[in-house]
Amino acid sequence: MLKKIIKVTNVSQREKTVARYMQEVNDIQRAGITRRELFKMGLTAGIGGLTAMGGRHFLPNLAEAASVSLISPPCNKPWTEPLPIPKACLSVGSNVGPTPEKGKCDEKQTLWNPGLNDFDDFEEARNEEHQRWDELGGLDACTKYELMTQEIDWNFYSAAEYPAFNSKVWTYVDMNSDAIGVLRINAHYGEPVLMRMYNGLPKDNNDNQGFGINQCTPHLHNAHNPPESDGGPTRFYDSGKWWDYWYPNVRAGFASTHKNGTYYNGAWCPGDWKETQSTLWFHDHRFDFTAANVYKGMASFYTLFSNDINLDTGDETTGLKLPSGEYDVPLLFTDKVFDQTGQMFFDTFNLEGIVGDQQTVNFKIKPFLDVKRRKYRFRCLDAGPSRFIELFLSNGAKFTRIANCGNLLPKAQVVTSIRLGVAERADVIIDFSQYAPGTVIYLENRLEQLNGKGTSGKLLPSSSKTQLLKFIVSGDPVIDESAPLSTLQSQVMVPMPARTNPVKVQRRFKFDTSNGAWTVNGKLFDPSKISAYPAEGSAEQWTLESGGGWSHPVHTHHEEFQLLSRNGKAENLAIDDKSRKDVVRIGDGAVGTSGSGQVSYYMQYRDWYGDYPLHCHNVVHEDHAMMIRFRIVPPDDSKAGK
Repeated sequence: MLKKIIKVTNVSQREKTVARYMQEVNDIQRAGITRRELFKMGLTAGIGGLTAMGGRHFLPNLAEAASVSLISPPCNKPWTEPLPIPKACLSVGSNVGPTPEKGKCDEKQTLWNPGLNDFDDFEEARNEEHQRWDELGGLDACTKYELMTQEIDWNFYSAAEYPAFNSKVWTYVDMNSDAIGVLRINAHYGEPVLMRMYNGLPKDNNDNQGFGINQCTPHLHNAHNPPESDGGPTRFYDSGKWWDYWYPNVRAGFASTHKNGTYYNGAWCPGDWKETQSTLWFHDHRFDFTAANVYKGMASFYTLFSNDINLDTGDETTGLKLPSGEYDVPLLFTDKVFDQTGQMFFDTFNLEGIVGDQQTVNFKIKPFLDVKRRKYRFRCLDAGPSRFIELFLSNGAKFTRIANCGNLLPKAQVVTSIRLGVAERADVIIDFSQYAPGTVIYLENRLEQLNGKGTSGKLLPSSSKTQLLKFIVSGDPVIDESAPLSTLQSQVMVPMPARTNPVKVQRRFKFDTSNGAWTVNGKLFDPSKISAYPAEGSAEQWTLESGGGWSHPVHTHHEEFQLLSRNGKAENLAIDDKSRKDVVRIGDGAVGTSGSGQVSYYMQYRDWYGDYPLHCHNVVHEDHAMMIRFRIVPPDDSKAGK
């Protein structure tokens, strides 16, 4: 492999050294040596090319990447591949294997595994009951899906330029349709989802192209789910096993603060209707390997519709009348690094954060999208692993932003750009009806980030270096029954929920670094330790701190929070802070070009019991090991509030 890379490049000694470094990293990872073991052995800075390259600082930055490719082959034929549109998974009437139950099934299932090109005997991963299963309708109420994590071939580049550049990726595959790559599950409030996830990854983890681990725990990011279906970092399972993830699709407060439900638009719903969510995503969360597994392709969308109260219905003729169907397009942005054969490379010794020299949209480098002369809804997701992005339109047009993280905003915002930290989302409306056929507009990331430390805050000028996706306006105007922008910009969508539950406990968490690793309150993540015990039905105020010039997008599982202040003052809150959130950016460059070393937020702990994590969503930081777990306990538990 090394000889092949050097022969192909045939350029500078530096590129040969890079190739040697990449080969050594892959060899170490294939040997099954974990980062924690290497730390203990003191080898992280003393292995051949690791020392020769000066450790983790060799990756090119964004400004260099578009013109001089030191690692990944350049993309000399951009805009020749269409944007892959995430396909919706198909539900099934019943599972082909054991019938899902409240508890363990105790049955095996033999299935054909395309990833292994053989039959595989799958068994249930663990014995853990689903909370409130009977209360919320059990199996009869569920819409069922069957997915499998598999290894597939995927070309991130243009096939016109690099037809043989098939990279091995691990991704979710819908077992009942042809949907692969970035998928989409369309869910609805009042209709629980039962997603059976088979782990069909290679049995031998040494056959992993140098990174990733063949264990998985899919986390439905931002969903209000019980911990056994949250996909937490310690609930991973091996190849050859499956688990039934039960997503009740019910609003927060249904079993505590809003037991009698709430009314909106003349319809009743369980829980607080002001906790309605819209754009979620699911990704792997296996501790120590989240960055590698997500980077390898384990990330997809889960869109949640609220047609039960005629709000975000998925039908542009009803409710808020948001663009729907083919005009509702999810966009997943993620960085990549490739070797000269087109295979993805993951630097396991990069502890700061991986800022790749190629940025992809739905797993394609510089794709195009033909758009009709009407309004579109784009669900934008920064999937990292470490890059912050700020999206602009090349013609200077503004976005109508309707959602932040997973939630519809109280009121739409008209903005010239959208800044996202890793795992943050933004739903925007773009109206192409005003443009003549043939008009070309680029979606750009103009935010400079030179390393994993975080953004510099500098905005780059619009150029070919910043372009991510090419819109080509085509054809005559088409029927558009979605609401006019003026209506969207004036109406109230989802007001902020009232903070009626009093704060009884305040906690502080400092996100810091120690001896090259990442810590919370001075400690590395310990999977056996619980750091906080909020009482179910209570509210707490958490304050997060970050110093040293770093930027961290911090994510709290279980329920969304409301930001109270930045650096101790409510007036420091930015425009995208003024909504329910599940990720908050802290540190230098967190908001605009000014830093925010401290944030405080209000959060409730309702409806479910069990453990959830709080962590940095720069997933490299998370794996090294910037995460803690908290456990929600009954109010009369001896540890409640501790």
